[in-house]
Amino acid sequence: MADLSAFPITTRWPAKDPSVIQLYSFPTPNGVKASIALEEMEMAYEPHLVTLSDKDVKSDAFLSINPNNKIPAIIDPGGPDGPIGIFESGAILLYLAEKSGKFIGATASDKAQITQWLMFQMGGLGPMLGQMGFFYKFAGADIADPRPRERYRDEAMRLLAVLDKQLEGKDWIVGDYSIADMAIAPWVNALEFYGTKDVVGYHNLKNVPAYVERFFARPAVAKAKNIPPRP
Repeated sequence: MADLSAFPITTRWPAKDPSVIQLYSFPTPNGVKASIALEEMEMAYEPHLVTLSDKDVKSDAFLSINPNNKIPAIIDPGGPDGPIGIFESGAILLYLAEKSGKFIGATASDKAQITQWLMFQMGGLGPMLGQMGFFYKFAGADIADPRPRERYRDEAMRLLAVLDKQLEGKDWIVGDYSIADMAIAPWVNALEFYGTKDVVGYHNLKNVPAYVERFFARPAVAKAKNIPPRP
């Protein structure tokens, strides 16, 4: 039985089975990347609900594993040199793909291509759609100055056009289904939550809507999209 006592987060969210991967998350676009990967890779794990409230993500327990106070994070009791904690959703995807040997391509070239599209989501698509959501759905919607909304709307449209072009003639972002898709599709789907599909011309895109539908039709994705379950 693995000893996870070196991880203070386990005092707040105790492990029932410390021999399996511990997932600390909430079902946001970033959060479900990890649960989708774990389900797709058929890896044993135990989910712990960490809400987005300060009492959770800014607690000493959670900050002990992620000083940046963002979900998701994992502890792998079977890490390469013993138990290891990892935060940042993209880093988690890469770690799990390398550990399982799945969804990261068959060659070094495949991995490089998949990784670049993973970074496209991490550095561009996710942050820009998230900021757009803030200015359309949340507190930013009350700001009279239209320039922030226009800035993020325009950048969202540009990035979606890049994605639409990449998907021309393809089912998935790079060759076979991969962690790049696990990163990208949940963020594109966030347009529904933000109520901005019409704003960005989503239904005029040639390839993206069918891609998102195809992604969420996968049994592992359908299961993982609400893990850990919302309260």
